[in-house]
Amino acid sequence: MNADPTSLDRLHDIVAPPPVRLWPPAPAWYWVFGCLLVLVLVLVLALFLRWQWNRYRREALTIWRDEFRRLDDPNCRGSALVRLAELLKRTALSAFPREQVAGLTGTAWFTFLDQTTPKAAFDSGDGKLLEEVAYDSRAAATINAGRAHRLASLVHHWIRHHRIDLDSPYSRPRKGNEESKTRTSTKDEVETAC
Repeated sequence: MNADPTSLDRLHDIVAPPPVRLWPPAPAWYWVFGCLLVLVLVLVLALFLRWQWNRYRREALTIWRDEFRRLDDPNCRGSALVRLAELLKRTALSAFPREQVAGLTGTAWFTFLDQTTPKAAFDSGDGKLLEEVAYDSRAAATINAGRAHRLASLVHHWIRHHRIDLDSPYSRPRKGNEESKTRTSTKDEVETAC
C-alpha cells in the first residue's frame, strides 16, 4: 500500500444511509392524518343528518308510489287522487310549521306550494284540481287517467323538489330528533284499500 495520503488506493466506496422507513411517520403526518379523520367524520355526520332530515320525503314518496299505481284503475282513481291531496298536505305539515301551513286552503295553499318549489304549476295549472278532488268525490270520478297522472306527477315533483328556505315566512328550524309526521300505510291497508 502506498503511504501517500493523496493516493487513489486509499479511497473507499461511499456508504449509503439505510432507506427511510415508511412507519412510523414524521410527527407532522400525525397532524395530517388527524385532520383528515376529523374531516371524514364531519362529512359522514353531515350526510347522516341530511339523510335523517329528508326522511319525511322518502316516506311520502313511498306512499305516492302506491297511490300512483291505483290511478290506472278507474274504480280506485278517485280515492287515489283524494289520498294524493292528503299526502301533499301531510308532507307540507312535516316540512313547514304547522301553525302557518295547516290553515292554508284555496289560493293561499296553491301560492304556498308554488313558492316552495321551482316549478310553479299549482296556482295556474292542474294543481287547482286537487282541491276539487279533496272536497268533491264526483269531481274525482270524472278525471281521466292522463290528467290523473299529470296531477300525480305534479305532486311527486313538489314532494321531491320543494325547498325549505330559511328566509321564508313558512320555514322553521327542524329539530334533529323530531319525528316525521307522514305516516306510512301498512301492507294490509295498501292491498285492501281502493
